[in-house]
Amino acid sequence: MEFLQELLIATIRMTTPLLLVALGELYSERVGLVNIGLDGIMTFGAFVGFIVGYATKNPYFGLLAGALAGVLINMIFAFCTITLSAEQIIYGMALNILAPAVSVFMYRMVFGIQASLIQGPSLQNIHIPILGDIPLIGKALFDQNFVVYFLYVVVIATVIFFNKTKQGLNYRAVGEYPRAAESLGINVFLLKYVGCIICGALAGIGGAFLTTGYINTCSEGIVSGRGFIALSAVIFGRWTPAGIVIAALLFGFSDALQLRLQILSPSTPYQLVSMLPYAFTLAALIIFGIKKAGPKANGKPYLREQH
Repeated sequence: MEFLQELLIATIRMTTPLLLVALGELYSERVGLVNIGLDGIMTFGAFVGFIVGYATKNPYFGLLAGALAGVLINMIFAFCTITLSAEQIIYGMALNILAPAVSVFMYRMVFGIQASLIQGPSLQNIHIPILGDIPLIGKALFDQNFVVYFLYVVVIATVIFFNKTKQGLNYRAVGEYPRAAESLGINVFLLKYVGCIICGALAGIGGAFLTTGYINTCSEGIVSGRGFIALSAVIFGRWTPAGIVIAALLFGFSDALQLRLQILSPSTPYQLVSMLPYAFTLAALIIFGIKKAGPKANGKPYLREQH
């Protein structure tokens, strides 16, 4: 029981940044923007969040700064792909190159080259009475830090927005047939920018969580491909909030499991076990990514002048 409880706690902790970023990508793709630069946005959010949290001694300011940093860096992608109608994949990849380089430069400007990792403030768990005392699942779900509870709100709000509101229907229409949406008076360009803002903010918070709520330090490679795993969770989840939640939980579980397996079997090469979440991601893309089921205008630049 103790092993299962610890595994569940680790699963929620591993799932949190993945699900935040995956939901951000959902908002982006639902207006027709495929952003593969999630790794770069997360990295920038992680470094800025850590630096601000360290300077202010407050991890909540770090989270806010991470969100703003994510929006800022993603506006490069937004301007190039929405206003200039440039190729989305190219500029998404450019973010993955630019953001880590800028992040390392900023870190070394602030802290210099250190022999050991610098420790920053960390988010504390908030225990919810009664719910947090439920056997097995209580501690995993209701004895977590602020970001996990924020994630619950984001998931519920996303489900309601896309499935129960007229605004959500208009939003999805932009990703399906933007010309028809514009003919009905929907501001296509505005909603695309809104999608980029939401995607940047959630990906930035996901990155900042790694340096304020997951561990309280920062180093190169801290994101470790989580942005690409989140991108695959959107495909695995069939561009639906519920499906993405399930996909992110499965990926988070595989990540938590590989850490437990390293402890249980120290003789097994850790490199082999650490491949588990990435192998699972690859398998999911092969199985569920064969037939495209995303928005019809996904990845296509929208030019108002075209007929």
